[in-house]
Amino acid sequence: MTTATNLTWVKSSYSGQGGQCIEWAPEYASATDIVPVRDSKNPDGPALMISTSAFAGLVTLARTSEL
Repeated sequence: MTTATNLTWVKSSYSGQGGQCIEWAPEYASATDIVPVRDSKNPDGPALMISTSAFAGLVTLARTSEL
């Protein structure tokens, strides 16, 4: 069983823009169709596990929303 601690994590491309960032594990997502997402400031904290289609929806929302 894979745990959130032994995955290869990638920071959001917006990491340098304010410090409130997420990381995700693309290799795990490709292999399982489940995207692990975590807070980059708390790497030992919990990871949210969501479907690839839900993750795509979150990315679309983030790109089209005004903050």
